Amino acid sequence: MLASVLACVHAPALANDNDNRPRARDIGLISGVLPPGKLNAITDVNGVLVGQTTLNKGDNIRTGVTAILPHAGNLFKEKVAAAVHVGNGFGKLMGSTQISELGEIETPILLTGTLNVPRVADALLDWMLALPGNEDVRSVNAVVGETNDGQLNDLRGRHVGQEHVFAALKSASTGPVEEGAVGAGTGTEASDSRAASARHRG
Repeated sequence: MLASVLACVHAPALANDNDNRPRARDIGLISGVLPPGKLNAITDVNGVLVGQTTLNKGDNIRTGVTAILPHAGNLFKEKVAAAVHVGNGFGKLMGSTQISELGEIETPILLTGTLNVPRVADALLDWMLALPGNEDVRSVNAVVGETNDGQLNDLRGRHVGQEHVFAALKSASTGPVEEGAVGAGTGTEASDSRAASARHRG
């Protein structure tokens, strides 16, 4: 499930041009063998909601957060089955070991830029602990995945804060999902993991 979610974040596109850009399937690039749902989006799965907050400021802030909710209820009280498949081990994924161990997920899945992962996880913990019915909860496994926005965004600024996470969670809805340079995809780019590794080594 998580791999499918991570695949929802696309390389940057001009947000205003998204209506004019063909999707992969429109130009003959077919993934998988099953037919798509009505919207060809993760929200075709009954009950799944997506919300996004986009930060596009000045010359070098291009980041955001995307929230994927498996259902609209209290996920800690109503956990859902989940699994992790690693397609590229270079990413920073928080919460994956408990999913692998227990086969379930107990928070929304949040996606954001690399150095925002712990900040977003902290906000997600605040959100979960404050939900009605969670007053006695002592531990929560926050699930936060990374996108690479390091070329277009000021990574070191770590600009995503609690207010942005809460806004994404509150705005989550069913129906069409905005794609391209929005949410966690705002500054995201596809890159060769070996080249990225070399950049990290300095």
